[in-house]
Amino acid sequence: MTDVRRVFEALNWASSFLKAKGREENAARILLQHELGMSQAGLLASLRDPLDPEQDERFRRNIEQHAAGVPVQHLTGVEEFYGREFEVNKDVLIPRPETEELIEETLQLVQRYFPAGDPSIVDIGTGSGIIAITMKCELPASEVAAVDISESALLTAERNASRHGADIDFKLGDLTEPIRGRKWDIVLSNPPYIGYDEKAELSDTVRDFEPHTALFADDQGLALYSRMARELPALVNKPGIIGFEIGHAQGEAVKSLLKEAYPQAEIYVKKDINKNDRMVFCINA
Repeated sequence: MTDVRRVFEALNWASSFLKAKGREENAARILLQHELGMSQAGLLASLRDPLDPEQDERFRRNIEQHAAGVPVQHLTGVEEFYGREFEVNKDVLIPRPETEELIEETLQLVQRYFPAGDPSIVDIGTGSGIIAITMKCELPASEVAAVDISESALLTAERNASRHGADIDFKLGDLTEPIRGRKWDIVLSNPPYIGYDEKAELSDTVRDFEPHTALFADDQGLALYSRMARELPALVNKPGIIGFEIGHAQGEAVKSLLKEAYPQAEIYVKKDINKNDRMVFCINA
């Protein structure tokens, strides 16, 4: 490539290219900001600047990779969650904004049931660590542990905890196994909840690039909720809070599993900002 493109020319090309490939045009801006190390305002101020040919070539390759299905976050290596930037890669799920709503609801419940702001919290299936790290950052006096069955996921989570100065006790193991032997005030989990029969309905960026062990579960996606509902009564204090993120069609099923384990507790399904069932909370007070 001999011609030097200006920033706006590269952005226009990338937006049109992605649109033609059925991808979100906004990814062009995100990837160009990443390549140039600029904020959105900085990019807008630089639209008429010439683009360094090496940067232009890397940008082209990233655009082509995204058009082929590679998630933007795997190309930039980061995603924002609850106002903080987290490392993401092929070993962990990309954070979703819906999970921020699980954090919001939990923080409101903490104000009601643990006004001192120092509950013991465990995040089961932590992945990149977003739930555990965010809770620790928002509640610095709390004791926080995080569990995952994937060693590579835990390594990512540990780097994210270091990035944000969050003191988390990371534990390798299967669901509740590493946290037995004591009781916790709050248990949070965003476990694999997609049924294997739903695989074909997923976008290729999710199905082909995110870890299947973090996406899929048996019994129409309910298997891990069922296990946790059976095992958590021996591990959660009273008062205690359990908060699960769920698939949009799983609200009543997960509520029933928790009701069987906690017949006297307050259990409710909460919708996300898009009016889909997204969380189930169990308050054992």
